[in-house]
This record gives sequence, C-alpha cells and structure tokens, in this order.
Amino acid sequence: MAQVTETAGSALPRGFRSAEQGWPRLDRIPHPPRRVPLIGDVVGTNVRTPVQDSMRIAAELGPIFRRKGFGKEIVFVWGADLAAELADESRFAKHVGLGVANLRPVAGDGLFTAYNHEPNWQLAHDILAPGFSREAMEGYHPLMLDVAGQLMSAWDAGEAAGRAVDVPGDMTKLTLETIARTGFGHDFQSFEREQLHPFVTAMVGALSFAQRRNVVPPLLSGLLRGAEKRNAADRAYLNRTVDEVIAARRAAGDGPGDLLDRMLEVAHPETGERLAPENIRRQVITFLVAGHETTSGALSFALHYLAQHRDVLAKAQEEVDRVWGDAPVPAYEQVAKLRYLRRVLDESLRLWPTAPAFAREAVADTTLGGVHPMRRGAWTLVLTTMLHRDPAAWGDDPEAFDPERFTPQAVRARPGHVFKPWGTGARACIGRQFALHEATLVLGLLLRRYDLSAEPGYQLRIAERLTLMPRGLRLHLTRR
Repeated sequence: MAQVTETAGSALPRGFRSAEQGWPRLDRIPHPPRRVPLIGDVVGTNVRTPVQDSMRIAAELGPIFRRKGFGKEIVFVWGADLAAELADESRFAKHVGLGVANLRPVAGDGLFTAYNHEPNWQLAHDILAPGFSREAMEGYHPLMLDVAGQLMSAWDAGEAAGRAVDVPGDMTKLTLETIARTGFGHDFQSFEREQLHPFVTAMVGALSFAQRRNVVPPLLSGLLRGAEKRNAADRAYLNRTVDEVIAARRAAGDGPGDLLDRMLEVAHPETGERLAPENIRRQVITFLVAGHETTSGALSFALHYLAQHRDVLAKAQEEVDRVWGDAPVPAYEQVAKLRYLRRVLDESLRLWPTAPAFAREAVADTTLGGVHPMRRGAWTLVLTTMLHRDPAAWGDDPEAFDPERFTPQAVRARPGHVFKPWGTGARACIGRQFALHEATLVLGLLLRRYDLSAEPGYQLRIAERLTLMPRGLRLHLTRR
C-alpha cells in the first residue's frame, strides 16, 4: 500500500528516525527544484494523487530522490540496483510507517501492520501459513468457483440488458466474497445488493482517511476533524462486523478448518502459544481488507488491458479454450496451466501494482549504492510503480503492455528483485498464491464466457486510496 509518514498525535514506530537523523548526506540526493521554505516540495502536487506525483518527479530526478512537505522528508528509491540492495534481509527489514502506520488504529498488530519487534507477527505467520498450502488451496477452489458463478450470473443479466459492467465495483464484490467465504465462512451477500456492502464502504473510508493523513500537514490537521469522526465510525463498523463473524463461529463450534478455525483453535507448533482474542480480530480485518482490495485492483487492471489489446485477448481466450476444453468448470490443477493468462496478470501488476510502494529500514548502519550512508533505523520508500518501469530492467519502452516480458526466458534474463507487486522478504504478502490462483481462475472463466469491449474514448485514470484502482472503468460484454 502507498505510504507516507505518521502525522502529529501518532506514536512514532520503534526505531524511527527522521530523514535528517537517518541520512547524514541528504545533499547527495536530488529533490524537486522548486522547494519552498517551510512547506517544501508542494508546488504542482495534488493531495489526491501522491503516488502519481512521485512517479512524475522520479522520472525527472532519477533512481533515488527526496520529497519534503511541512518538515517531513522522505527518500524514494526505484532504481533496480538500489532496490536489489534493499531486498537484502541481512541489511534491511520492513519499515512500518507512512500510510501503513496510519492503518494501525484499524488493524493494530495484524500481519500487515505489525512492527518488526511485535511478537504477534511471527506467531500469526507460523499459525496461518499452512492455511495457504496446496492442500488448503484445493479446498478453497470450489468456493472460489461458486463466487465466480455469482459474478457471471450478474454479468449475464447486464449483458442481456445491454448494460456496461462496473469492473472495479464488481471485482470488489467478487474478491470480498471470496476471502470472506474461504477464510471465515461468512457470506456478505454482495451480489444480492445493488450497492457495495457497508463493510466495503467503511473499508474504503478507512483507506482514504489513511491516505489523507499522509498528505495533510500537522499544522492543518484540524481540517480532518470531520473526517476523523467518520473514520471512527468506519473503524467501529469494521470491528463490529468482524466480532459478529467470530462470535458466530464460536457459537457454531466445529468449523471447516479455514483460516478462522486456525486462529481460534491452533496453537504454535513449538511454543504452544495461541492468538489472543484482540489479535484475532485484527488478523481477520487484515485479511478481509488486504485480502480483497489488492486482488480486486489486479483483476480490474488486467481486464482493462485485455479489452484494450484485442490480440492479447484472443490469444488468452484460445489458451483457456484449449487447456480447459469442454469441462463445465476447471479443476484446481488446470488453473496453473493457463501460463499465458498468468503473464497477462503479471504484466498488469507490473504496470500498476495495486500496492504501489513498500518501505525498508536499515537494520544496522550501512551505505546504499556505495554512496548514501544510512544509520540504523533510517528508512526509504521503494516506489514499485517506477521500479517496474526502470529501463535497465524492462527495456526502452517500459510503458508498453507486453505479456511476453514474463516468458521463462525473459524472466531468467532480468536482474533479480525488479518485480515486487507483493512486497519483499519475510514480510511479503502471505496470501500471494491465494490471490494468484483466484485472479487466474476468475480471468479464465470470464474470458471463456465473454468477449470484452472498452467504452469508446475511455482513458485509464488511476484512483489512489493507499491502493491503486482504475477509475470509472466500465466494459461491454458479448457472450461467446
């Protein structure tokens, strides 16, 4: 998720250093030329598009640069060589700050938002990792098919009525239902509603508020008072909803052995320790939010590019028809055989990784790139959207959509650590394989059933709410 510093009134994370403390030679790192005393590099920026503003500045200043706003200075990195260094777990670790830290009132010490020194991260990771094994994934597959069937029923009705479909909205419904049913045995009944479920509204509100806190300076924090009240209500709704899901499972007794059962019943295999009730709530919120928000964005971007590139669409449809044949629904093992479609998904994630940045901090005094000294605890933001566009890794036309970048030969020929849509290291996304299986399955089912057409004149616009999503994307469908 996109990240910027914690704001006034927040507790600073352990090990936090300001830019001036952590980077002794900031003068070696370029910054935008029109820096204004006190307020910093705010000329020409837009509070609604901090990631895209940073991408524009990155293209002008190069693979490492800094931005300052109202006393807060952030060092950005996107060069492939520097990113490879930052992926070295012996020198750097995940830094929880910026927008991620702004989500701690919602998710606390959940897997995504826990500080490195908090023990519940490792405890939860060890307990929940088997929930993403091959055996577990095979068990989730029928539920994923059922949710995808509901989506297609809704799309059939829209196609018959001649309506364009709201891609981001429908992908959000799909991915929320998928993680809720597979992980927690809960049905939000998203496809029975015309509007998004209130849980999604509250989640979007929480993400948008965290983004807003990134860019509103402490001196102007009074501007957020109304938003803070709404955010408190959103948090309360998220907590209440999750508490009801957990209470229903406890009352029912034995569950299906899903993620919630593991949280409630499984102890750490070595220590015998269990997750505390408060942490279980935080983990469920983490999975419901992060487990559907980023996947819905990935699916939406992939569908956009498929509709825009008719040759890619035709090739992907040919593969689905050939690999899945006449089977009414694909078996679990058939999904991984859609290798070209997986390249389409990866290329979409390259251009627009829905989690557009991640932060890394030095675990000891070190020097980045042989030039930039960093003291222990100093951190930098890896701008994934630009790392994925570095010509040193991706060639002379990195903006072009080309799934052939992900053939086995092309992947082997590239430097390591240049494709990071899931983060990096020990704290990378635990649900990566779940998301990839779900997204590939859904894309395959949709391409086998429909031809896709973009709305005339549509130009891709990016909505930023910590994660990235196509704004206003609608597609026309024709049954094949």
